Order: sequence, then C-alpha cells, then structure tokens
Amino acid sequence: MLIGVPKEIKNHEYRIGLTPASVRELTERGHQVIVETQGGAGIGFDDEAYVAAGAKIIETPEEIFATADMIVKVKEPQPHECRQLREGQLLFTYLHLAADPEQAKLLAESGASCVAYETVTDAVNGLPLLAPMSEVAGRLSVQAGAYHLQKAQGGMGALLGGVPGVAPAKVLVIGGGVVGTQAAMMAVGLGAEVTLLDRSLPRLRQLDTEFAGRVKCVYSSSESIESYALEADLVIGAVLIPGAAAPKLLTRDLISRMKQGSVVVDVAIDQGGCFETSVATTHQDPTYVVDGVIHYCVANMPGAVARTSTMALTNATLPFVIALADQGVEKAVATNPHLLAGLNIYQGKVTCEAVAQALNLDYVHPAAALPQTVQAAMAS
Repeated sequence: MLIGVPKEIKNHEYRIGLTPASVRELTERGHQVIVETQGGAGIGFDDEAYVAAGAKIIETPEEIFATADMIVKVKEPQPHECRQLREGQLLFTYLHLAADPEQAKLLAESGASCVAYETVTDAVNGLPLLAPMSEVAGRLSVQAGAYHLQKAQGGMGALLGGVPGVAPAKVLVIGGGVVGTQAAMMAVGLGAEVTLLDRSLPRLRQLDTEFAGRVKCVYSSSESIESYALEADLVIGAVLIPGAAAPKLLTRDLISRMKQGSVVVDVAIDQGGCFETSVATTHQDPTYVVDGVIHYCVANMPGAVARTSTMALTNATLPFVIALADQGVEKAVATNPHLLAGLNIYQGKVTCEAVAQALNLDYVHPAAALPQTVQAAMAS
C-alpha cells in the first residue's frame, strides 16, 4: 500500500503522523511511504531521516492526497484537505466529528473511509489511541494552569504549592479518566490541594486508593461541581464521552461567580468543550477572559510538546497502521472489532453512533455499511 503523510497545518502544530522509526517498520513489510518535505523538521525529524528509513520525500501535500492509498495524519483535515480526499481512499487520524459538522459533511461527500483515532477501542473498553495524548494533555493542563495563575499572565498571582505559612492553591479536576488522573497527579506533585470529581463510584474508590488520601475523591453532581468550583483557583475540565460532544458542566452563571483571576483549562475542547464559556483557542493566543476568569482552551494541547507527543502517539497507532496497510480497510475492520469501532465515515455513511446523534445525522452500523461479501465473511 502507498501511505502518505502530509505536513500538519493547524496553528503551531508540529506533530506528524509517522516517525522515521514507524516508516521503517512499514517499508520493511513492503509498503511504500511518501512524506511531505519538512513534515517533521520542527521536532527534529528531518527529510534525511525519513529517506534513510525508506520513505520518499514529496514537495507538495496535493501530490500526497492525489496518489496515496492511505493518509496518516495527527489532526483532523482542514476543509481544503477534506476536498482533496477521494472515493476509495483511507484516512486515519483524529477526527472529533461530534463538534465539527462541516468536516463530517465534507468527509461524507469525499467517499473516503475515515477511521478516527479517538474511537478505536481495545479489549478492556479503553481508547488506546486517545490515551497517550490524554496523558500528555492531563499533565500539560496543570502546567498551563499554574503558568496562567501568575500575576503577569493575568492570574491572581497564586503558587500552586504555596510555601510554608501560606496555604497551597485549590485545584478542581472534573473527570477521573486518563486526563483527570494525570492532571491530579501533577497537581499533587506540585503541592496543590486537589479535589477530583467523577460519577463512577468504583473509579472513585480506585483513585482514592491510588492517591492514598492525597486527593479528595468526590462524587460529581451539580451541587458538588458548584461548591468546589467556587472555591477553586484552578479548574481542569477532563470529561469525555467517546465520540460524542462533551457535556457543559460549568455554566456561564457559575463562571461569573468564581474567583477573580482563577483559571479554567478545558481539555475537552476538541469535543466542543465542557464549560459553557469555552471557545477553542490556539498556542499562539491561548487564553481569553470571561467575568475575570482566565480560560485556556487550546484545541491541540499536546502539540505544545510535539516531539514527546508524536513518539507517544505513533507508538500506539503503528500496529493499527500496519493492520490497515496489510489488509486494506474492509478486511482490517472486519477482522478487528476495535478498528471497526474507529470507522466513523464509510462511503458517505456516518458509521459512529455518537457522531450521528450529536450532529442529527442518519446512522449506519459500521458492519452493515461494509460490502456484502465482507459482511458474509464476518458472519462466518
């Protein structure tokens, strides 16, 4: 298979879909890989490294989209990239379609098969291609929050860990998944007073044991969210409903009553954001202020540490890239239920139920969308 890796074009996005090490794995299996020139240069992967791994360097993204059988990216394609996709082509990347009706429409019109990293599953109902970036984003959320609490950045001028004689800052983490756990770990490590909210009692028990009492693990309700948010100096929004739009957990009214100079970091912004006042921002212009509360809503947070993020992501995606390249999309998703869960768009049909519900579109089960010959093989 001919695999194409275009350069990412979102603001301050330096990650790339495949590292030279990943390219080598694919070329050694007989696949061809084409990479846009300077695609990984910003994080130390120059063209020479890709050539040494067996890739061919291509000057323009248009040639990659026009010739590749499979496009491997990091971020969702922008509108002009969507329009370059074609029927029979395979796109493998983060999509986050539930918050992006225009992209969903363009991908459906393209006729391409689109597999989303964020809805690929594993044997324990985890999200293995979302987890590495969630780990990065969770840790970064506390770094970003601590930085913007500084007075020079518009914050109240609080140090997360305090000092002897001065109480530490109060950090509220909403969501006990990968992002929330990593955020709580970082905040505790910096000496903050941390409260974590989640709606799963088994998960709260597990986290209480893991943190050995250093984090207050509290059941999430409207009352507890309001109570702890009003006390907090930093709030981390870390909720996720796989494939679906994020619920709005901090209302505009609640934000207006929070401490002046406090900071909210919305890690769920890729899925539409979990605060009512959230609007996507960029690394170049990461914050804005609503009612005296600083909002950090960067939509590609892991891009801030692009080298670490790229290596962590490609470690997780490579086995799936290999499966798709070796077998083709139909056979790969037919034989792997976890890849089948990642199929969001197939030949113009929306095959992710959460996306269809969020965008009020017709839903077709991914198995039912596949050709009858593939369905018959799945049933046998």
